[in-house]
Amino acid sequence: MATYKKRGYKPKTDKEKNEAIEDNSTTAEVFNTLDESASKTEEWVANNQKYIFGAVAVIAVVILGVLGYNKFIAEPKQQEAMNEMFKAQQYFDQAVNGAEKDSLFTMALNGGEGKFGMLDIIEEYSGTPAANMANYYAGMSYLNLKDYPNAVKYLGKFSSDDIMLNAISKGAIGDAFVQLNQPEDALEYYEKAISASTNDFTTPMYLSKAGKLALSLNKNDKAFKYFERIKKDFSKSTEATNIDILIGKAQAQL
Repeated sequence: MATYKKRGYKPKTDKEKNEAIEDNSTTAEVFNTLDESASKTEEWVANNQKYIFGAVAVIAVVILGVLGYNKFIAEPKQQEAMNEMFKAQQYFDQAVNGAEKDSLFTMALNGGEGKFGMLDIIEEYSGTPAANMANYYAGMSYLNLKDYPNAVKYLGKFSSDDIMLNAISKGAIGDAFVQLNQPEDALEYYEKAISASTNDFTTPMYLSKAGKLALSLNKNDKAFKYFERIKKDFSKSTEATNIDILIGKAQAQL
């Protein structure tokens, strides 16, 4: 077993002299190996430095390219799309809040007064946040115009981190499927709308729609669960007004 020896210690016996020679030899081998590895690494770097610098340059170009694209292409394109969409948004808002709804929703879709409609924005500015938002407006316009397949189509293309818009778009797809006589699909989207957000507006509304639809599909356990949640968590909502009657119907069929 190796033992600790003080610096300056001189071996006395033949055995100690042999051990000292072996130790020095092993240490020399270790350092030689390290030197060889370092030399090989330096040699590899020297021989391949143009490739290394090339790879670094490519990475830098990609990063700068992304930043440049966002700064000089994506951002201006998004701003242009928002400017072009302004009139179509006005038509949509007027349709929601006023009379002549059908004609205004149609103008929101197709444009008017020489301005783009939502369908133009989707086509001309594909990939921008504005085009994504235009899918929502287009889907809701088609829903109001009773064009339910197109409502499903465009609302299905819309995505949002906004919990309210996300819930409303999913619920609107559910409404469209109800009108298309596809109750199973409608229930699926009402459930997605419920999961998308918990708030005092959309949650009880879609719980009620999901519960009533589940009741009509003889999914009474689901209906009971949804009605109970309205009573427990949203007792002050409009949907809670006659909730005990609905709970009773679901309970009777369990």
